[in-house]
Amino acid sequence: MSVTIKDIAKEAHVSYATVSRAFNNIYGVKPETRGKILEIAQRLNYSPNGIARGLVLKQTKTIGLIIPDITNPFFPEVARAIEEGAQEEGYSVFLCNTNWEQERESQYIKLLTEKRVDGLIIASVSNASNPAQEALFDSIPVVYVDRPPHSPKWSYVVIDNVRGGFIATKHLIEAGYRTIGFIGAVEQSLPIDERLKGYRMAMERYGLPIEERYIKIGHFKQESGAAFIQEMIRQGDHPRAVFAENDVVALGVIQGVREMGLSVPGDVAVVGFDDIPIASFQYIQLSTVGQPKYDRGRAAARILFEEISRRSELKSELATEDHGRRVVILEPQLIVRKTSVASG
Repeated sequence: MSVTIKDIAKEAHVSYATVSRAFNNIYGVKPETRGKILEIAQRLNYSPNGIARGLVLKQTKTIGLIIPDITNPFFPEVARAIEEGAQEEGYSVFLCNTNWEQERESQYIKLLTEKRVDGLIIASVSNASNPAQEALFDSIPVVYVDRPPHSPKWSYVVIDNVRGGFIATKHLIEAGYRTIGFIGAVEQSLPIDERLKGYRMAMERYGLPIEERYIKIGHFKQESGAAFIQEMIRQGDHPRAVFAENDVVALGVIQGVREMGLSVPGDVAVVGFDDIPIASFQYIQLSTVGQPKYDRGRAAARILFEEISRRSELKSELATEDHGRRVVILEPQLIVRKTSVASG
């Protein structure tokens, strides 16, 4: 027969509630009493019932992670960092992939909250207003691994996208290119808007004309980058360099240029954003704007678990201060490789 809390309480001569508080390190149990209870539990080889414990504490020891594209190499590195942070805290992670669909993101938010996860980390499809997200804040801790949708409520961890777009475009200008395009993905996405803003700032800073026909926004897929650059090449009017909003799109641009019988960077130079692993492969050597993906995930996890702990303490009347949202802005780093050598 398995050992229960009642057995431990009986041997320790304390109440069931005292045993529960001792196991969960809740205020109100003397250190010597807690030590005695834990010693008895170890001696009797007590194994706690996680489900029952969760019902008592109103915690499930689970969090949800919602990302838009598990096939994009950027997100697995972020997810790995979050999972490792969760494991250290004794949590499990439910991973959901939205495939860049707003409706699916809303469905996952609803599903995970119904499963009573203790918190959510979201890489949102769009920064457009979302009623499913707006209703979350008072009931569950939420951290975004990007800027949240039009709200001052939520904590987030983000790269300085404007600066990233600026330094990418500045590099191409200083390498000698004068007609520079921008190819992005997913409309109503704040990272794209900010990276495009950085691109425009650099062009204006150096007195270069911004040709709107060279600015294309499509889908967060490699095929999108290929299709846009090939369309411009067929029309006989393509930029001599392209700043792609992410590395996946940049790889598509490289593919599209080469399929048209042209060369990179001889005919079209390319700079991406993210520094995914394949970017450094010898046959790719993609110039890009790197961001600390693992650090981004770890920071998001740390903020989430601090908020979960804070709310738990508030429920125990141990804390009275609402710390409010947390914002972490990480610095981008230009990484120059062979796809953007000087034009000569």
